[in-house]
Amino acid sequence: MTTPQGPVQLFAVIALVSLPTVMYGGYALLGLLRERQLTEAQRGHFRAGHAHAGVLLVLALAALQFLGSGGLGDTARWVACFLLLFGILAQSGGFFLNLIPGKGRIGHSVTTGGAILLAGAILMTAYGVAIA
Repeated sequence: MTTPQGPVQLFAVIALVSLPTVMYGGYALLGLLRERQLTEAQRGHFRAGHAHAGVLLVLALAALQFLGSGGLGDTARWVACFLLLFGILAQSGGFFLNLIPGKGRIGHSVTTGGAILLAGAILMTAYGVAIA
């Protein structure tokens, strides 16, 4: 049996561990990408992907605090946590798909899907805070 904090604590750990990996990944990949010729659009998508990943992970940490103290049940907290996680992955990942020539339409769709998942997670969190 999990406590009401179970999914919130797990996803907080995932977000906290992910932040340094996003920071290091951006640093390491920029070094690798300097050797390749990238278009300005590709550079912009690369920067946007890393910026969104970092900022959205920090947003997730704040949302998880509200989610943990809100009035949602355990199942709803699990759903909100998964929406946050997959929303962040899709939102930032879509920008990286745009780095691949000819994949812009797919990247845009993935980014849009991530935004929808994140909106669902934030609205669930807001509802949980409202009923607490």
